[in-house]
Amino acid sequence: MGDDVAVVLLTLTVENAELRAQLIAAQDMLMESAVDAGQLHARVEDLRMERDAWRAEAERLEARSGRRA
Repeated sequence: MGDDVAVVLLTLTVENAELRAQLIAAQDMLMESAVDAGQLHARVEDLRMERDAWRAEAERLEARSGRRA
């Protein structure tokens, strides 16, 4: 019976170690995803500001050409 308990404990220890390794890998991937998401969010904000600037420029030019007509 003692050997059976030792085998079960060893099996559980190995499984626990494997699960911990998987958890660490998943946490690393989650952190990388969070960093990527932050960078994408910043890029989207930059593009929105650029879009707004182009819209303002187009409206300004449209108003200016409307005054000439």
